[in-house]
Amino acid sequence: MTSPTPTPVNRLFRFIASDTGLWQVTKAQCLVGESLPAATAISVVAGNIQAVQEVPAGAMWQLQGITSNERYVQRAEKTELVAKQEGLGRADSSCAAIIPVRKNAAWWAMTQDERREVLEAQSHHIAIGMRYLPAIARRLHHCRDLDPNAPFDFITWFEFAPQDTTLFDDLVSALRATPEWTFVDREIDIRLSRA
Repeated sequence: MTSPTPTPVNRLFRFIASDTGLWQVTKAQCLVGESLPAATAISVVAGNIQAVQEVPAGAMWQLQGITSNERYVQRAEKTELVAKQEGLGRADSSCAAIIPVRKNAAWWAMTQDERREVLEAQSHHIAIGMRYLPAIARRLHHCRDLDPNAPFDFITWFEFAPQDTTLFDDLVSALRATPEWTFVDREIDIRLSRA
């Protein structure tokens, strides 16, 4: 008897900026570093690792990242996150944000446990995020895993209901006020609404 072939999980996500797409850009702000060309819409495309890397015709830009294991959470934190967070694609979550971030060489020169020290012990990144669950759903994408010379290290995709916009603003403000954010040398905050 053979085992059934597991259904492949899409781990690669491309964020394609153009004039058309499910998510309409309502605001784009470069917080630090170089901006991206203006676009009116973003499409999110799930693919596989072998997906084409070129920017599709008509696109202003494309970013891509891959989902991975949680690298800095401890077991108790993961258990709590799984219990509290809800998935993407909720019917009432018609607002979204895509926030690509690059951290500086000093961040990457640290060991993982040193980064964990900055991320949670000093900055309380995970604890801050938990306060906004389940209202804010998110998926983290790693860019360095695909290309160490990618323009960003991480892309975080958030979804939330319109009435939770202020909560989302509070979340990102709290994170940006932490010691962890002193290592950020490029960040763009793009807000979206579902077409």
